[in-house]
Amino acid sequence: MSKKIYVGNLSWNTTEDDLTNLFAQYGEVLSVNIIIDRDTNRSKGFGFIEMAEDDAATAAISTFNGKELDGRNIRVNEAEERRDNNRRY
Repeated sequence: MSKKIYVGNLSWNTTEDDLTNLFAQYGEVLSVNIIIDRDTNRSKGFGFIEMAEDDAATAAISTFNGKELDGRNIRVNEAEERRDNNRRY
């Protein structure tokens, strides 16, 4: 079963390819999505990675949380389900 990972405190210079290459050291990366600000077209400094295997994702989280990437200490943890607080009925 796949696991989704949150990665925060990213440099504006970090690319989806950078994250793919980094996390692929631990297993198959299914997808990488850096969130982009629609007004500035720049990274918002966080993104999500989906890995194929739970064990690989857990190992990557414990290894990379707090590590330096592109001059920033990144925050890495399991992604939480999105809460839609703006839901209108």
